[in-house]
Formats: sequence, structure tokens, C-alpha cells
Amino acid sequence: MSAMATPARRPTILTVLHQEHSTPGRVGLALRAMGARLDIRRPSLGEPLPKTLSSHEGVVVFGGPMCANDSCDWMREEIDWLRIPLGEQKPLLGICLGAQMMARTLGARVFTYEDKRSEIGYFRISPTAAGDALCEESFPRWVYQWHSDGFDLPKGAELLAAGPADFPNQAFRYGKNAIGLQFHPEVTYHMMCRWTLRGADRLTRPGAHGRPRHLEGWFQHDGRVAAWLETFLPAWLEGRLRGADSSAASALGPQREALDAALPELAA
Repeated sequence: MSAMATPARRPTILTVLHQEHSTPGRVGLALRAMGARLDIRRPSLGEPLPKTLSSHEGVVVFGGPMCANDSCDWMREEIDWLRIPLGEQKPLLGICLGAQMMARTLGARVFTYEDKRSEIGYFRISPTAAGDALCEESFPRWVYQWHSDGFDLPKGAELLAAGPADFPNQAFRYGKNAIGLQFHPEVTYHMMCRWTLRGADRLTRPGAHGRPRHLEGWFQHDGRVAAWLETFLPAWLEGRLRGADSSAASALGPQREALDAALPELAA
């Protein structure tokens, strides 16, 4: 009797959320459509993160209303934990707070303005040549933002998209597989409606747009973001992102030394 063929293992994506009722939105839907299984963990609620990613093909760290500079134990532990996907060179995607935590892990500054000036709503960004070349679909020009914190570009990282003077770093790449996005490609129309209702107090901050502009912007710009995400996610997960061919970008090398040197400061 011939041996039965072993079915291919479904890729497992560690999905890090930061609030009880948060969802992975369109990113989660797209990954499931690709056949991936989502291993959802919420460190802020005491759920542990794995000590190795040998059973995971990638990691997505989502946003939240917290600040990467918060001193709570779980935040500091999660920032420290990001050494694992970076060290194992697993595909890593940080979105908003997730990107800010990645920046801190890599020794960069995360900042907040005293007047809480923000980007909340749709804003234009300027992709670099590296950003446009990342996958077959060029980088989106208008993206949905919901943040009052920004980050400096980590040493050794490649800028993928720039923004205005207040928040100049909008997307970066570190090594081959780690991507940080300041904006929210995962947002759905339902999520936007919920955020603009439950977070209505934030819409009064300097730089924030009123609710009607959010909804109008979705109809104007979301299709372009969705098209990019549909192309980006498979390339990211399968290691097909373009560029990062130089030794400084394709492996941690000396970047790992800078990473290890920065980590003790985070625990101080």
C-alpha cells in the first residue's frame, strides 16, 4: 500500500494584539485567505509570548492606545521580546504601536509632543524608491493614521516612506524581513466607524481630522491601500520582498551588536 501524502503545514502567524476587543482587521482576513493560522496573543492581558518562533512563520504586532515609552511591565517585556523575531530573522510586521516598539527595541527614540499633536485620519506620505520597489504594487500615497507618537529611524534601518516634519518616518525596513508601518493598513470601514465613535475625544487634538473626513477618505483612498496590502503580505511572508540585498540590510551582522547594546538601556 502506498504511503499517504502528508498535507502541507499551514503557516502559523503570531498575532500580537493589545486590547481585549481588538482584532487583526483586514491583515488577519488576508492572512487567513492565504491559508495561514493566527495564533493570537494579548500580552497586556497577561498572555505569554513564545520563547522561540520555531513553530511560527511570521509575527504581526498591532497597535493600541498605549505609548511605547510606558513603564508598565508588559510593555517593557514585549519590547525586549522583539529581539526574538529580529534575531531569528522571521518575517516581522509592526503596525503603529508595533512599529514604535520595534524602533525602541532597535535603540531609536519614540516621542510625543506636549500638545498631543497627532495624525488621525487620512494623510499623504512620500514613499522612497525602496518603498515603491518593495513588492509588485507601488507603495500607497494616502494612508489611514491614528497616532500621537512618532519614532526616529533606527540605526541601520532603511526608510520606506516619509511624512511631514512632525512625523517624518512613516515606514522602515530592518534587515530583510522586518517592516515597521506608522499607519494602519488593517483598518476596515467598520473599524473606522468604531474608532471614530469610541475615540471621538482624540479627534479634537491638533492635527486630527473630523469624523466625516475619515469616512470620505476611506472611499477615496482605501482601494489603493487594499491593493498594496494584497500584494505585500504574501511577498513579506514568503520572503519575496525586493531589495535589502546588501550585507548591511540582508543580515543583522553589526546591526545585531547595536541591538544587543541598546537592550540594557531599555531595562534601566
